[in-house]
Amino acid sequence: MPSIPTIDLAAADAATQIVEAYSTAGFAYLIGHGVDPAMVAAVFAESRRFHASPVELKRSIALDHNHRGFIEINTSTDRTSTLANVKKPNQSESFMMMREDDPDGPQVRAGNFLAGPNQWPDWLPGFRSVIDEYHDTMIGVGRRLVDLIAEGLGDSDGLLASGFNPPTTWLRLLHYPTCPPTAPDDLFGSAPHCDFGFVTILAQDDVGGLQVMSPDGEWLDVPPVDGAFVMNVGEMLHRWSNGRLRSTPHRVINRSGLERYSCPFFFDPHVSTVIAPLPSTIGDEAAARYVPTHFGDFLRNELTKGYQRHSETA
Repeated sequence: MPSIPTIDLAAADAATQIVEAYSTAGFAYLIGHGVDPAMVAAVFAESRRFHASPVELKRSIALDHNHRGFIEINTSTDRTSTLANVKKPNQSESFMMMREDDPDGPQVRAGNFLAGPNQWPDWLPGFRSVIDEYHDTMIGVGRRLVDLIAEGLGDSDGLLASGFNPPTTWLRLLHYPTCPPTAPDDLFGSAPHCDFGFVTILAQDDVGGLQVMSPDGEWLDVPPVDGAFVMNVGEMLHRWSNGRLRSTPHRVINRSGLERYSCPFFFDPHVSTVIAPLPSTIGDEAAARYVPTHFGDFLRNELTKGYQRHSETA
């Protein structure tokens, strides 16, 4: 059975490790990232506090048109999935925050898609400071990954990095309620899908349930590893790399009988960025495989299809 590779971001050959792993397996564990395990543990503690709150309080910050706030169970369905006939909503609930934009700041004044302030659970003292610190720390990890991926793909002109000024960032605190072992096969914690952005950096608890599709179509378990994140490539990086780096299908099936928590951090380009294969990925034997794509337009389409809140305002 194929295994999930491990990449050491502190290693001298980290850029080579990344290109090798994501052009083959498409998923990897990340070590050497420099994030304090105590910080990760604090985020999980705050996630549990939030999800233990009365639903009436959580609904007071329900997901808004800027994709921030509480996403209630049965309101998100992977309608864009080409990997399964998805008819049932994902069996999860979550709190979503993004890069904080001042209501009078330049991103909002420019009318950029999803620009705006976050919604916070003010009934949880200390919640915001913990989440903000982790979010800001993960931006540093994301920028390090941009540099390493650019190096691995031969982008010496800074074209890749120029798409992240500023980045689009999302931190999602996910809670998967218990699901009976007898649940139907088409009821997923998270239905089979590929992520639409640049990279996803996942912290998961010890319950398990994440699975990734291998290149030969086999679903592989991705068990938690102490101190390691799990990272996958999204559709935008797949296109930037001219198909070289794989955007890998994955899913969550929680049949453990336990509640599951995970904290994915999505590091994506600015919404105004136009994604096209990097010149360094095109040559005599590698024509451009993808036409230019405006990330904001692509993103709006994905959110409208996948979330009840956005389909109501489309």
